[in-house]
Amino acid sequence: MREETKCLHAGYTPKNGEPRVLPIYQSTTYKYDSTDHVGQLFDLAVDGHMYSRISNPTVAAVEEKIAALEGGVGALCTTSGMSATLLAILNICSAGDSFISTSTIYGGTVNLFAVTLKRLGIECVFVDAEASEEEIQKAFRPNTRLVFGETIANPAIAVLDIEKFARIAHQNGVPLIVDNTFATPILCRPFEFGADIVVHSTSKYLEGHAVQIGGAIVDSGNFVWTQEKFPELATPDESYHGVVYTRDFGKAAYVTKARVQLMRDFGAYPSAQAAWLLNLGIETLAVRMERHCANADKVARFFAASDKVEAVHYPSLENDIYHERAKKYLPKGASGVISVDIKGGRDNAVIFMDSLKLATNEVHVADIRTCVLHPASATHRQLNDEQLKAAGIHPGMIRFSVGIENVDDIIEDVAQALAQIKDE
Repeated sequence: MREETKCLHAGYTPKNGEPRVLPIYQSTTYKYDSTDHVGQLFDLAVDGHMYSRISNPTVAAVEEKIAALEGGVGALCTTSGMSATLLAILNICSAGDSFISTSTIYGGTVNLFAVTLKRLGIECVFVDAEASEEEIQKAFRPNTRLVFGETIANPAIAVLDIEKFARIAHQNGVPLIVDNTFATPILCRPFEFGADIVVHSTSKYLEGHAVQIGGAIVDSGNFVWTQEKFPELATPDESYHGVVYTRDFGKAAYVTKARVQLMRDFGAYPSAQAAWLLNLGIETLAVRMERHCANADKVARFFAASDKVEAVHYPSLENDIYHERAKKYLPKGASGVISVDIKGGRDNAVIFMDSLKLATNEVHVADIRTCVLHPASATHRQLNDEQLKAAGIHPGMIRFSVGIENVDDIIEDVAQALAQIKDE
């Protein structure tokens, strides 16, 4: 199946007389015919659901769909994008380890990496995504366990050179984890460019309607987890009577460990209702992304033509620094999110935002309705000036998330709001 068809049909195939639409299995527990079978479930010797803190039939169907869309061997849904990122890191990092991340990433992720994980004894070394391979190599240490980046950075709208970072990671024997939230598998499939693990905030385009927080981890199955570098995957897990994930689960070793060990202990698993709403959104993902990209391109060009705007960051624009790279990694479009630097800095950015009538000022991004945010005052408020600069955030930068409304209505709203900014 092609991607558009997978959005509708992957993950759930009803048998004769069964419901056509994915059912909601609203149950925490499951019935078994024997005590022996329950024991085998807890030994991971047979497939099945033991408890909905670890797996559920509705959630499992959506996990299978997301894995199919990304081209992975398996997926694990979580209660938020942040929990997906956290578990993806903790699955192979422990106290005393370090990892590398590009600096142009979501502010909440910066805080997770630089503050919370540091408290757990895990160090993040931030690098400039545009640095040379030689410069990035200097950030590697003997205890480096992975490399992390975002396909389309939030809110800088920087496009990651996935192949470059995959090459550097693999030369050092570690995997590349890519946050593919803004691109979605409709616009980019990072595994095809060498990434090993993908994470999503499914609250954004995948769900698409701003009704359900969620996240996902997807395993490509391509990375070779060696015993020397990753003993937690390649040596016996005594909490499961000596299971060896690489031996017993092959290509799905990473995602299996994340589920049966970390999800078992942290319990950040979504409900059946949450997964059902996510699936409903994914069914129209391909159609929506086409409209988001088309609208955003027109809105970006309108912003770029305004004398009230200092700069527009959107890869489809010919003068954007990521335009050529986007041709390679995002040939179908660069999502619906634009970053705009308003002339006059923070004050004029606020005037513009508060004057919008159709677009709403909200702490969200990437759904069907147009919305706007001032990152330096909101999502990246916890960052200092140096971190803001490293993340590519200008004081007058607004994140403009273009929805699927009639594009002329969006542009008229932008025009009247820009008109409220007085010429100096």
